[in-house]
Amino acid sequence: MPWTFSGFADEAGLDIDVQIETIRKAGLKTIDLRNFENTNISELPLDEAEVIAAKLAEANIKVGMFGSPIGKIDIADDMQVDLDKLEHLGKLAGVFKCRKVRVFSYFNEKGATAEQWGAESIARLGQLRDLAEKLKLSLYHENERDIFGDVSDNVMKIVDALHNGKSFRMVFDFDNYNQCGENVYHCWMKLCDVTDAFHLKDSDAKAQHVPFGQGVSHARKIFSDCIKRGWNGHLALEPHLAHSPAVMATGPGGVANQALADLSDFDAWQVGAEAASSLLKELDAPLE
Repeated sequence: MPWTFSGFADEAGLDIDVQIETIRKAGLKTIDLRNFENTNISELPLDEAEVIAAKLAEANIKVGMFGSPIGKIDIADDMQVDLDKLEHLGKLAGVFKCRKVRVFSYFNEKGATAEQWGAESIARLGQLRDLAEKLKLSLYHENERDIFGDVSDNVMKIVDALHNGKSFRMVFDFDNYNQCGENVYHCWMKLCDVTDAFHLKDSDAKAQHVPFGQGVSHARKIFSDCIKRGWNGHLALEPHLAHSPAVMATGPGGVANQALADLSDFDAWQVGAEAASSLLKELDAPLE
């Protein structure tokens, strides 16, 4: 089966028209929806969603995944906040014809023990998975620095407890493993059998974001292995080459690429798109 190649175009601009132009110029057919003008997809009013969906349909662009911030709160915070966001995304699923939702696995800002942090994070993710099943959604957990599921050992604990390949799946973010001080290829060897999607983001040994495949991500090696294994799934470009408002809203690790500092957010995104596209074409990846 072909791989879906999408992108977080909000890094290029928060206006939906800019995001559409970003995706079209990059030659993509799919977008991951995350942030708009002062609004995340998880809180987007239905009437505004219908306007955006109509524009995407007119541009012949599909929605690949919702980039929600669910799970980016503390384990001591009110869980209902995340459940409400997921309920709302269930309402948007029909509008955008998208049932994939990116989630995280909670901060520990008040110093709970590692065991308490893990147990509470997994319990909360279990509640989200149960609700996702009722809403006919599929959750995709992303490894992110400073949440419970940041390093590969903790990601495997989440996998063992929750991953089912249906309502709960896993995103492999190359850069975030590097930002956590891990060898990205070693992480892949642990997680290759349970990875359902990738975020295409890269950085060098000094944690500066670089175009995908030009850092320490082992991107060629990992995607070559994917092809040999017959892997298929979702790819989302998230270049982080410029720290645009949408990037800063994610609380990014690392630093923007200083060599691209004079470029606009839009143009920096296109540099990232060209690098990722070239690498995938070089490998003859089975893109749809």
